[in-house]
Amino acid sequence: MDLKHIRNFSIIAHIDHGKSTLADRMLEITHTIETRKMRDQVLDSMELERERGITIKMQPVRMEYKFGNENYVLNLIDTPGHIDFSYEVSRALKAVEGSILLVDSTQGVQAQTLTTLAMAREGGLKIIPVLSKIDSPLARVEEIKEEVVKLLDCDPNEILLVSGRTGEGVEDLLHEVIKRIAPPKESYQGDNNLRALVFDFKYSNHRGVIVYIRVLDGKVSKGDSLIFSASNEKFNALEVGTFSPEETPRDFLSAGDTGYIVTGIKKPGIASVGDTITLLKNPLPALGGYMQPRPVVWASIFPEDADDFTELKAALGKLKLSDSAFSYEEESSGSLGRGFRCGFLGMLHLEIISERLRREFDLELVITTPSITYEVLMKNGKKEKVYSPYYFPDDGDIQIVFEPWVMVKIISPAAYLGNIMQLLFDHEAEIGETENFGDSRSAISVKMPLRELMRNFFDELKSVSSGYGSISYEIGDMREANVTRLDILVADEPVAAFSRVVSKKRVEEEAENAVEKLHGILPKQMFTTKIQGKALGRIISSRTMQAFKKDVTQHMYGGDITRKMKLREKQKKGKKKMKERGRVNIPQDVFLKMMRAGDK
Repeated sequence: MDLKHIRNFSIIAHIDHGKSTLADRMLEITHTIETRKMRDQVLDSMELERERGITIKMQPVRMEYKFGNENYVLNLIDTPGHIDFSYEVSRALKAVEGSILLVDSTQGVQAQTLTTLAMAREGGLKIIPVLSKIDSPLARVEEIKEEVVKLLDCDPNEILLVSGRTGEGVEDLLHEVIKRIAPPKESYQGDNNLRALVFDFKYSNHRGVIVYIRVLDGKVSKGDSLIFSASNEKFNALEVGTFSPEETPRDFLSAGDTGYIVTGIKKPGIASVGDTITLLKNPLPALGGYMQPRPVVWASIFPEDADDFTELKAALGKLKLSDSAFSYEEESSGSLGRGFRCGFLGMLHLEIISERLRREFDLELVITTPSITYEVLMKNGKKEKVYSPYYFPDDGDIQIVFEPWVMVKIISPAAYLGNIMQLLFDHEAEIGETENFGDSRSAISVKMPLRELMRNFFDELKSVSSGYGSISYEIGDMREANVTRLDILVADEPVAAFSRVVSKKRVEEEAENAVEKLHGILPKQMFTTKIQGKALGRIISSRTMQAFKKDVTQHMYGGDITRKMKLREKQKKGKKKMKERGRVNIPQDVFLKMMRAGDK
């Protein structure tokens, strides 16, 4: 098709602002999906996405639409709205010329919207502002319009109004996409040229890696010999096609098209997001400037049953093939056996991966307390990177510790500012400027340690702002940290899985809470057991768990009291011996309960 009849665009918005519902209406209006096959959230293919109502994995789609007397091809890439997946958004934005900025008219502009909008503007994309959910009785259309005008510095008449639920305004929006978004341009023309941007990929057991591409120059046909620019891997295109929204094979894809190539590659680490695919016989220069996802949160994953280790290894390998932002390496722990140290983009990413391991591979898992990367300068001058709290050095060996900080943006109604300020103080934040944001809302710029952001900050913010507060963050610089390792000892033995790195200011409180919690859930032993919290070279909190009581004299009737005394003395010696030699066996469910923040 002629380039001037193609439009490539994406939808960017905060989580739960109605992106997937709007995409559903577009698919209906363009007759891309037959009405009988239509279902809610049709572009969210994962069961987990449909259940939670969030977009995790993008699903591109090609729509054909007649406007005036001309036929147009509209390529839509739906994007995730959750903050952990901003790397997915950055991929989508590289593959399009314009974006629909979707703002919920019941909630207004949220913090995550600002982050995504900044990415789109950086890429020079045409922004079409749209207010969604205008049919809701809670919609504040005029008020939210003012917020958007202030944000984009645009004419109020440019803002479109739609309802994804009823379909109102969606046809007009499609017309505006055709009018306002520029058609794609080619840098290199001719069939012997090819440059295609990889913006996502997935893995199929039968067909290997399937890359999702936007063709920027030239054309790609089935059977072409191709090469990845970054990994330098050669392969043949076994199949090419487009999404409507399921994979539909075609003879070729040309400049401006969004589609897929089946590579047949079954090795991890070959396909990577942001790579360029070009012809083997005539390689063109690769595209520059791409955001590489890097792990922010680390946690160890162990199989609940040691016999499942091989299965867990295979499952992680398969997930890595379809999620380039996830990383893992083997490790072993004395109390939990063999497992894997895994890197994630954030807490939701960790939750999604662990949930997928449980559902798709039927694995029961033990997941350690998530932690971040610390850089430690030792007294002997060596610099170490520490990913696991258990390997965090003793205070006596440390000269300085550095930890990552984050730049945070919080948007909330002004009425909750007092509560939020107190929360920020509790989480060691440095508060920057506060500005009015639309009617009776404020935007606060904050810097804080990533460690504190992970300490239940999201849930606490939602709680103190009655659910109205929203947050976005980006990783900043490394700063000096005032932290120490907290060990939990059971019967004088440190338990690796319970170790954590905490602020020295809060170490007493953290130790008290951890010891109290473990005392409440650990089953009683045959001998008296001490549970202790140790940090800064000393025991900070301690609880004693009484042993099982068994009356060894219950079978005796009458007789001399010394017979009973002898038996009790024997029991006492036995318990003492058991205490000296014995180790406490901690059941797996105790580890699981200790990892969960909410469990008491």
